[in-house]
Amino acid sequence: MSELALVYTLFGSADEARTVSRQLVEERLAACANIHAPCTSIYEWDGQVREEGEVPVFFKTTPLQRPALMERLAELHSYDVPAILWWEMAGEQVYAGWVGGQTG
Repeated sequence: MSELALVYTLFGSADEARTVSRQLVEERLAACANIHAPCTSIYEWDGQVREEGEVPVFFKTTPLQRPALMERLAELHSYDVPAILWWEMAGEQVYAGWVGGQTG
């Protein structure tokens, strides 16, 4: 088993999710981005409870690249306060090696 990092965020549109995901893969900060089906988020913002459609994305990277990925994701994201969450985890060694090669 080898170490991996998974970074999660939500975008306001599928187009933005695709554009940012492609850029982060091209910049070799993420080996892969999984864009999921739209979801509904309910949250309070500016004193009002809101309900909005969002598009969740998981980025796969290495623990070493995770800080740079998160920083760049925050720069590219259209939200004032994007939810950028992460987990470190173990993964199958061959796959983790591929992720490391893609982001090295």
